[in-house]
Amino acid sequence: MKNSSRLLRTVLWKAVRQPDTHAMLLWAVVVGVAGAYATAAFREGVDLLQKAIGGEPGNFVELAKALPWPIRIAVPTAGGLIAGICLLVARRGSSKSGADYMEAVTIGDGVVPVWQSIWRTVSSLFSIASGGSIGREGSMVQLAALCSSIIGRFVRFDPARLRMLVACGAAAGITSAYNAPIAGAFFVTELVLGSMAMEWFGPIVVSSVVANITMREFAGYRPPYEMPAFPTVTGVEVLPFIVLGLLCGLLAPRFLQLLAVSKKGFGKLPLPLPMKLAMGGLIVGIVSVWAPEVWGNGYEVVNSLLHQQWTWKALLLVLVLKVIATLATAGTGAVGGVFTPTLFVGAVVGCIFGIGVHDIWPLSTAQPFAYAIVGMGAFLTAATNAPLMAILMIFEMTLSYQVVLPLMLSCVIAYFVARNAEHSSMYEVTVRRNREQKYRSTLAAMKMRELLKPADTVVPLHASVEELTRMFAQHPVKYLYVVDESQHFCGVVALEDVASDLVSPRTPARTTAVDYLLPDFHVLTPDMTLGQALQLFLKFRGERLPVIDPASSTSSILGVVYKTSLLDAYGRISQAT
Repeated sequence: MKNSSRLLRTVLWKAVRQPDTHAMLLWAVVVGVAGAYATAAFREGVDLLQKAIGGEPGNFVELAKALPWPIRIAVPTAGGLIAGICLLVARRGSSKSGADYMEAVTIGDGVVPVWQSIWRTVSSLFSIASGGSIGREGSMVQLAALCSSIIGRFVRFDPARLRMLVACGAAAGITSAYNAPIAGAFFVTELVLGSMAMEWFGPIVVSSVVANITMREFAGYRPPYEMPAFPTVTGVEVLPFIVLGLLCGLLAPRFLQLLAVSKKGFGKLPLPLPMKLAMGGLIVGIVSVWAPEVWGNGYEVVNSLLHQQWTWKALLLVLVLKVIATLATAGTGAVGGVFTPTLFVGAVVGCIFGIGVHDIWPLSTAQPFAYAIVGMGAFLTAATNAPLMAILMIFEMTLSYQVVLPLMLSCVIAYFVARNAEHSSMYEVTVRRNREQKYRSTLAAMKMRELLKPADTVVPLHASVEELTRMFAQHPVKYLYVVDESQHFCGVVALEDVASDLVSPRTPARTTAVDYLLPDFHVLTPDMTLGQALQLFLKFRGERLPVIDPASSTSSILGVVYKTSLLDAYGRISQAT
């Protein structure tokens, strides 16, 4: 009996160690459960620290309102200082340059540094629990990815499978944070991977679904946003949502630019890291004296404007102060995400826009909260360059088909407006991928006129054998290009033909280039692409080909293109890929 049990365990262990698709689906289930528990543990840690400060778990705005203004300033400052110390320990305690799960999946080997990630998580706990204006989803996803990396390394997966497992963990984390399993899967595939390959998408979906099912078993777990029923939008009512998409597409890149400027500015300050994070907390505390709504990641404010009436002046004040608080928190280097603050900004921008539209067109347009919901998706699309993920996330949050039409219009318009902006994504991996894609497109669209080199081996139609021999001696080429008096390209003279005559003279002897002329020869045109030119080079054994302009009346030689130049361009495309 013992031998049978041992044999069964051995067989099962070998089965789950196999790197095939079925085994990866099993491990995706394991990672989904582990990711859910990791995010639940992080939530519990934030709640415990919030209780220690003296507030009720889950509502930072009410906690800020209950505190006297000196304490309201002191708490984020102290929290930032402690968070900075933890982050300093994380940086000194690891030889790795970073612990980001996106890098581990895209350009790394799937290894997420353990102690560095743990200290960064502790740092994030203090930043968030003390009211820092930053999202908790970043640390949740990082922690879930860390768990999946540890599991994969324990099982001794190869780097390719380990990266896949970390991607599954990231999907489990984003799903657990937002109760959106489909959007969680598309977050990883669209943003992190930039690919919808089924061999990755299948395990990622499994991990997302399992994480969502697991999170529902925890008491008190609920979606972050309490979405009201979305109204039916028909006919010309869609038009304002198109304008909202345009507005979000214009504003989101500006928001990201402010974040970049803030990080650069705080980075130049000659202060230790803990002091920088304490300064960020101080700014949040001072701003919260006028608007306690800036505390936390903005869940409370968004839920309030979805269900209550706000004036545009109050919303504008909260928006400006919240952006300042977010710039101060994220700019100083606090660990967390700007995903949720981005949803906050989109909701407030959409609500302000909706109030204006409703005042102008009160009888034929939706309530402002509808614009807030669509604004969340459109602003998120413009900030992440991931329209499909944003559409699915808002759809899963509302569970309303009525939101799909205006949401899709706004998100697609926001995407195309924002895509050409510099640094138009909150995630560096997306920025790098977009930059590489543009570079590849530029190379792929390259014309032969851009690779032209001077044609130094051109001879006249009546050049003598001595002239041909001298030209071949001066240039290590296989062919000379022959032109007539009007510089019209006539053909080529082959080295082997001239050399053959010199070794064993023919009768009658050939005396000029016209006697050796080969009129049928491959030529390039200046508007040929890399692909078209490569096809000609595959049929031609030489090192270079002449470029002839067919639109010219003389069909003269513009220059030559070398095979090495062509291969170099293709090499740069491969490196960019």
